[in-house]
Amino acid sequence: MPERIVITGGGGVVGGAVARALVHDGCDVVSLQRGTISDALRSIGVNEVRADITGDANDLTAAFRGADAVVHAAARVDIVGPWEDYERINIAGTAAVVDAARAAGVGRLVMVSSPSVAHTGRALVGAPAGTADPVAARGNYARSKAAAELLALDANSDDMAVVVVRPHLVWGPGDSQLTERIIDRARSGRLVTIGSGAALIDTTYIDNAGDAIAAAVHRAAAPAVRGRAFVVSNGEPRTVLEMVTRIARAGGAAGPSREVPYAVARAGGRVVEEWWERTGRSGEPPVTSFLAEQLATAHWFDQREVRTALQWSPRVSIDEGFARLSAYYGR
Repeated sequence: MPERIVITGGGGVVGGAVARALVHDGCDVVSLQRGTISDALRSIGVNEVRADITGDANDLTAAFRGADAVVHAAARVDIVGPWEDYERINIAGTAAVVDAARAAGVGRLVMVSSPSVAHTGRALVGAPAGTADPVAARGNYARSKAAAELLALDANSDDMAVVVVRPHLVWGPGDSQLTERIIDRARSGRLVTIGSGAALIDTTYIDNAGDAIAAAVHRAAAPAVRGRAFVVSNGEPRTVLEMVTRIARAGGAAGPSREVPYAVARAGGRVVEEWWERTGRSGEPPVTSFLAEQLATAHWFDQREVRTALQWSPRVSIDEGFARLSAYYGR
């Protein structure tokens, strides 16, 4: 019998990548989300259940019953927004998923998180996965995911192995959080470099993120894996300027049009955030203090331990990823 895996948010970009990887591994995959999954996922045999992680707890428990593992990928990922929304979806939603998984007798739970939960603004050079810090993390998204991560890991037990995977700066075809934002800004002439753009960052091609999370599902009960958080990436640090320029060019646009000093961008980001929240604006602001930090600060991670623990390594290199992205945009 194939293992039955339920993915919350399987209709999203990262959740979809996990679904594809698990189907490839021979698993019976079910996506749980509020909307519908894509025809592409349906065509490879992914089933779906309509439910809301912030809704009826009985619906969640029923959806998880009979599952060998749950991958929790559903989250609010917007850069800005009211804290109450992040608290309801990312923290209370994670608590509901944990409780339902326990009630349904699920043996393994893998939570998808972000390296931002442990990023306090300082450069991270060859760093390990730090401890999630809801107080020091930057922005409502990072703080809420940090709190949710601690909550999930606290549920690790002999009955349910819990693992957290933090894919770092995911990009690739279909990604709207990073890839599309860069390309849209480049096409409109609004893409800028914060500082010199020389800071080294590591990123994760979307298929590699899916494979790593699938590997965590299979390895969750291993002593070297359970109860831990892992940052995963391509392990190929590049400068911010190179990554942003190559993503823009893959989408048929030019690279950054100008350079903005870091101090100016960070201070302006704080002002924009406050104005966005005060006026109840929707959509993405042009800059935030967190975004300025991310684009001006080195952050890349030592991948040796995670690859050994998860028995995983990236199969799509940075260069191959850009070739695929260019093909996706018809370049």
